[in-house]
Amino acid sequence: MGRYVARRLLQMIPVFIGTTLLIFIMVNVLPGDPVRALWGDKPPDPAQVAQIRHDRGLDLPLWQQYLHYMGGLLQGDFGNTIAGNRPVLDEITQAFPVSMRLASMAWTFELIVGISLGVLAGIRRGRLVDNTVTLFTLLVISVPIFVVGLLCQLFFGNELGWITPTVQDSEDMGQLLVPALVLGMVGLAYVARLTRTSIAENRQADYMRTAVAKGLPRQRIVTRHLLRNSLIPVVTYLGTDVGTLMGGAVITEGIFNVTGVGNLLFQALARREGAVIVGVVTVLVLVYLAASLIVDLLYAVLDPRIRYA
Repeated sequence: MGRYVARRLLQMIPVFIGTTLLIFIMVNVLPGDPVRALWGDKPPDPAQVAQIRHDRGLDLPLWQQYLHYMGGLLQGDFGNTIAGNRPVLDEITQAFPVSMRLASMAWTFELIVGISLGVLAGIRRGRLVDNTVTLFTLLVISVPIFVVGLLCQLFFGNELGWITPTVQDSEDMGQLLVPALVLGMVGLAYVARLTRTSIAENRQADYMRTAVAKGLPRQRIVTRHLLRNSLIPVVTYLGTDVGTLMGGAVITEGIFNVTGVGNLLFQALARREGAVIVGVVTVLVLVYLAASLIVDLLYAVLDPRIRYA
C-alpha cells in the first residue's frame, strides 16, 4: 500500500505541472491588458504601464513567468493581484473556507439522499418507486442549475419568505443550506442513477443468491453484501465530484451572492487577474488530485479482493 501511495504521489507531479502550465498559458493569452484596465476609461500613461509590467515581471517571456510562478508557489507565494497589490493567497484563504462549507454540505446531500434513492429504486426495480426516482433524476439532470437556483430563490425567498433571497452572511451555515441543495441537485441525480443501476445488476450476482440461500437477514444482505459491492462506481463519482463542486459553484454563488471561490474566480476573470485565476485553479487541482487518491484507496476497503502492490 505504501509503495502504491508513493507511486501515485509521484504520478501527480507531472499532472500538476501540466495542468498549471496549461491554465497559465490560457490566462496569459486572454484578450485585454489588466495593467491598462487600472486606468478605467482614462488613457493610461505608457511609462507607468511599462513600469508596472516590469515590476510584476509581465514583460518577461511566458516560460520565464511560469518558472517564476512555480518557484514562488513552492514557497507558498501565489503572487499579488494587479489591482490593489494584495497577496493572492490572502484572497484565496478568505474565499476557500466558504466554498468548502458550501461544497461539503452539497456533497453530504448527494451522498445521503442520492444513495438512499438509488438503493430504494434498485431494490424495487420496475416498481412505482423505481419509476418515480428515475423520472425525478431525469428531470433534475434536464433542468439547468441556474434555473433551479432562481426558482428556489423566488419561491422560498420572495414568495414564502423562508430564506433570504441572497446570502447576507457567508459564515452562516443556515443561509448556505439552500445554495448547497441547489449545488448538489445534479450530483444527487447522478449518484441515485449510478446506485440504482449498480444495485439492480448486483442483485442477480451469485453471491447474492448464496446469501439469500443461507437465510441471512434481509438488512444484512442489503447493507453488508449488496450495497458494499455496489458502491465502487458511486465512490468514484463522489470522489471526482469534490473538485467539480468547488469549481462549479460559480453559478450558484453568483445567484445567492456567496463570497466563495466561484465568486472570486468570476471577479478575477472580469478583471483579467491572471494570478488569481491561476492560483484558484492550482488549489482546485490539488483538491481534485487528493480526492482521486483517496477514492483509489477506498476501493480496497469496499472490495477486499482489490490489492495494491
